Amino acid sequence: MDAWTLHWLEASGSLAELRSDLIGEFDAAYKTVSRLMTPPRLDVLIQRLPGETIPEMGLVGRAYRSTMFTMTIDPDNPSLLPSLRTGTLHRQIVHEVHHCLRMAGPGYGWTLGEALVSEGLAGQFVRHLLGNHPEPWECAVTDADLLRSPVDLKTLESTHYNHSEWFFGVGAHPKWFGYTLGYQMVGRWLASVGEIDAATWINVPAQDIVASALEEGFVLR
Repeated sequence: MDAWTLHWLEASGSLAELRSDLIGEFDAAYKTVSRLMTPPRLDVLIQRLPGETIPEMGLVGRAYRSTMFTMTIDPDNPSLLPSLRTGTLHRQIVHEVHHCLRMAGPGYGWTLGEALVSEGLAGQFVRHLLGNHPEPWECAVTDADLLRSPVDLKTLESTHYNHSEWFFGVGAHPKWFGYTLGYQMVGRWLASVGEIDAATWINVPAQDIVASALEEGFVLR
């Protein structure tokens, strides 16, 4: 794990009892990414913030730039230990690493469509490397419902969108709608193009995947 430096932010609470387990999951994730590419140099901030994680997991990751992401842990959440034992943390690390890789290339994106593609790519990147089933937020809405309510292209091209509404259900859309839509958009695109190399996993233009989603009926012109 030479390229990743873990920084332990413990002013808000000690992580001493979990440090060994957490390091083990980061080491496993590093080896996973190494199977496809040389892992990027990263700083990872690890912090304990009770009540500030995804309730179903007891943890949450967030990429800030191409060289840094955070992993927030809540040891008081009973979901945390299962997340450590079942590979959930491992998968979340790989997900955030993909965000950092994409930020070093075309960027996460400023439009809704670019955000959908970035989240979908990160989720499918994890599936490609680990063979896991979709995470709960990647299958929160059925394909049939997505196809019944396609998103218009003008909306996807807008930079003035409510991220919390599209991705977290704070508003008109169901919880995790955006994560599921992005995951399916990227999944259909992958099925149409076949095997891709490491560079394409990171740098594929968002418009290529949006164009595929138009053909599949997830997007309307």
